[in-house]
Amino acid sequence: MLRPSAFTAPGRFWRGNLHTHSTRSDGVLAPEEVCRRYRDEGYDFLALTDHFIGAYGYPIVDTVPFRTNSFTTILGAELHSGAMANGELWHILAVGLPPDFAPSDSPGFLPKPGQESGAEIAARAVAAGAFVAIAHPQWSGLTLADARSITAAHAVEIYNHGCAAGCDRPDGAAIADLLLTEGRRLSLIATDDAHFSEPDHFGGWVMVKAEANEPEALLAALKRGDFYSSQGPELRDVAVDGDKVVVECSAAVSVVALGHGTGAKAVHGASMTRAEVPLQRLNDSPWLRVAVIDAAGKRAWSNPIWLR
Repeated sequence: MLRPSAFTAPGRFWRGNLHTHSTRSDGVLAPEEVCRRYRDEGYDFLALTDHFIGAYGYPIVDTVPFRTNSFTTILGAELHSGAMANGELWHILAVGLPPDFAPSDSPGFLPKPGQESGAEIAARAVAAGAFVAIAHPQWSGLTLADARSITAAHAVEIYNHGCAAGCDRPDGAAIADLLLTEGRRLSLIATDDAHFSEPDHFGGWVMVKAEANEPEALLAALKRGDFYSSQGPELRDVAVDGDKVVVECSAAVSVVALGHGTGAKAVHGASMTRAEVPLQRLNDSPWLRVAVIDAAGKRAWSNPIWLR
């Protein structure tokens, strides 16, 4: 039986948002108020990731003063450098940056000749200890060639709530699945990308399995893939057992197993808390992932399980 590390690792699940903005860049609320709102909405941790460009003073916001005995923060930023295929600036999420991470030559939201590429700044962030994700692929207009170039990334945003609220472009699944099919061992994160200027908050999060709600433990668990992502539903266990995947979850109407190409199979029902999904229609995919959908249309996503 094969189970993702999120369901075998020691510890408990902690709820957190990894992509957030404040008045230190283009958000509406001050960092202290952003942290207060997430804390009082029941989140265990938050990464404030303001835009790392010269116009905002290359902020890596010190959120340490806003930690409590039940709420913590991880330092981070949304990095920008180099042009994608469409000529626009890269957006790369970096959680767990050191406070002295060196700025790129990125004065604003337009690419500049001679600056680092997206791949280079992502690799530099990983080398500095960060958990790095390709942000909002659909919103960015990311091509597969663009995504392939970010070889240092740990993850792809499978869902971005701010992009759902602001422009109906929240998806990262298509790019993620293509990268997985090419053998990239990536995890999948759901985020808010909250600016608090529209209903872009408390809509997508990660549930991280760690022994302590502390930045170092959470960051290490993120890098290992010891988490799942959600808009609401809970994943309680996922296990590949022979020719089926067995999923335990909060009440759902659909449980879906997805693999490469057209490989997918869904099981439907009412208030399902356990489902067995046969894998024959995954077309011998070397990987699979699970999506759970509740009666309100909210989803939860497992990280990919590598079968071989």
